[in-house]
Amino acid sequence: MKISYKFLLIVWMLGAGSMAYGQKTALLLVDIQDFYFPGGRVQLENPEMAGMNAGLILDHFRKCELPVYHVRHNFEPGGNIHQYVKPEAGEPVFSKDQVNAFLDTELLGMLQADSIEQLVICGMQTHMCVEAAVRAAHDLGFSCLLVTDACATRALQYEENIIPAKNVHYSTIKTLQDSYARVITTENLIKEFSR
Repeated sequence: MKISYKFLLIVWMLGAGSMAYGQKTALLLVDIQDFYFPGGRVQLENPEMAGMNAGLILDHFRKCELPVYHVRHNFEPGGNIHQYVKPEAGEPVFSKDQVNAFLDTELLGMLQADSIEQLVICGMQTHMCVEAAVRAAHDLGFSCLLVTDACATRALQYEENIIPAKNVHYSTIKTLQDSYARVITTENLIKEFSR
């Protein structure tokens, strides 16, 4: 029996769609909490832009009925998840005491139970909890997409050296891009998942 090229193309497109829109891809929002925003105890550089972009991604995942997982760090004051990405009923929220979102939480067990294979990751801080989440997820066998403009961080000081937030952010992104994740912008991610 001959199978036409057109038929194979349709099957391939349906399969690609199921990877993008089915139960195998999920959004992981890491520590987008009030204490990182203006007036908070650990204010980052440009958290509003990163938070709003994360909110756009979250809205898109909800419209596509894709799974969403929230992670928050146990820290007060300001420990609430920010209004830009406030969880809705039924969306799992994992509270953690460690930098790594998988350590001492039920996150991995739920991802495995939900048959997730690919994670779209964004959040705060780029060089700490986001980086740890990407590295851990990769090492646990997940394919990772890191959304660069939906993450934020802050300047660091090492001895007398001040490292600007932009440099901290982009050096972390570059390191993760080299071995751990595909790097993408909010706009391109939404376009890709809208096909």
